[in-house]
Amino acid sequence: MGISTVAVHSEVDAKAQHVLVADEAILLGGDEPAESYLNQEKIIEAALSTGAQAVHPGYGFLAENGAFAKLCDQKGIKFIGPSGEVLEAAGDKIGARKMAHAAGVPVIPGNMDVGGDVSRLIQKAEEVGYPVMVKAVAGGGGKGMRLVGRREDLVEALERAQSEAQSAFGDGSLYIEKCIADPRHVEVQILADEHDNVLHLWERECSIQRRHQKIIEEAPSPAVDVFLRKRLTEAAVAVARAVGYRGAGTVEFLLESNGSFYFMEVNARLQVEHPVTELIVGLDLVEQQLRIAAGEKIAMRQQDVRLGGHAIECRIYAEDPEADFMPSPGRIRALHVPAGPGVRFDSGVESGNEVPVHYDPILGKLVVWGPDRERAARRMARALSEMAILGVKTPIGFLLEIVESEPFKNGETSTGFLQKHFNNWRPKPERVQAALLGWVVAELEGDAEPQPATTGIQAAEVYDPWASLGRWRMGEE
Repeated sequence: MGISTVAVHSEVDAKAQHVLVADEAILLGGDEPAESYLNQEKIIEAALSTGAQAVHPGYGFLAENGAFAKLCDQKGIKFIGPSGEVLEAAGDKIGARKMAHAAGVPVIPGNMDVGGDVSRLIQKAEEVGYPVMVKAVAGGGGKGMRLVGRREDLVEALERAQSEAQSAFGDGSLYIEKCIADPRHVEVQILADEHDNVLHLWERECSIQRRHQKIIEEAPSPAVDVFLRKRLTEAAVAVARAVGYRGAGTVEFLLESNGSFYFMEVNARLQVEHPVTELIVGLDLVEQQLRIAAGEKIAMRQQDVRLGGHAIECRIYAEDPEADFMPSPGRIRALHVPAGPGVRFDSGVESGNEVPVHYDPILGKLVVWGPDRERAARRMARALSEMAILGVKTPIGFLLEIVESEPFKNGETSTGFLQKHFNNWRPKPERVQAALLGWVVAELEGDAEPQPATTGIQAAEVYDPWASLGRWRMGEE
């Protein structure tokens, strides 16, 4: 679009990809979010010093912070997203619940006000009945969220969720919702401009999650037929109009097997899984955000938004699926990305990059498109099997087994999918050879400290018989 960009970054991100590809880069401060990516004044100072006209807030941190949006407006800088007032009504979750209820959209039983006081949250949990979900008022991505099945565990869950939310979003406010048993997580992408145009871009399903964070998303949902799709999308548009939404956003629902659905929240930002929507509708959502922020009208009508084919996304994290998906920081020693028709990899890393311990360990998003769900799933399996990352552990092999599993092929996804079908997952013995291959490749490339490989043929940690052999080669004189 011909728009120059300025990257802001912390010290540990000085060589991050967004820094290297931007036209300019500004160091904000130390590695901790409070010193850099959550420091509103430093971000504004960076924008003013470089003559930036707008700030894109990304996926997290300040993306749904109403105070930051207002600060941008006060300084004459366009915040690419809803206004501060809308963020305060929608982005804090509670305001959106109120407005959705007023718009006649079903809402999960729970708080209709900010439940900062522990005694009030305990009382609300008793009212709606266990199990309950503890959720952060600000932010998303599973941060500040806890499932609580017993009264005895609630206080500890509240303390942990509050600490996590305060660290991630600068706001420790919490609320309580009734836990809906084993639903699907279905969300509707919306676009809204300053000229009273609100469009939906169909739905996505994001049910396969670990620690309440999505790892596989697809569009459209295999559980949604044409009649349910009409009800869901109309509800999403109604919520967007009720909150006065502007920009790209997501209206999230929980869907029960009987077709009943409940409004959860508005994610007042671009979602990590937006590529699956882009692939089925043929639109660039970041471009749409920028055009809306510049005051343009959405250049299409609802009837012009096509739904073509099926798309699936797998999030590739630096984490260990054998150790409860704990982060696996370190240096990426080699990265092989699959290619071919209908395959896309949105990434923030390259070979040689360090994965820091300070932030979410996502490395990239592997996305595929196919004419239908069956062919998209086959294409994803092929892409995962061809992907290889050395130096840090990833769940590539785990993801491959999911998309090759019969429950996934049959569309039997829900938020309890992993617990039901992959609770005791371990790499299959016949796939251990890839780890050995990774050691050999690293040694041949002169790596003094070779690391286990993670590829589509999932690696297990094995003894390295080559480590003590130095430059020895079979067959050489």
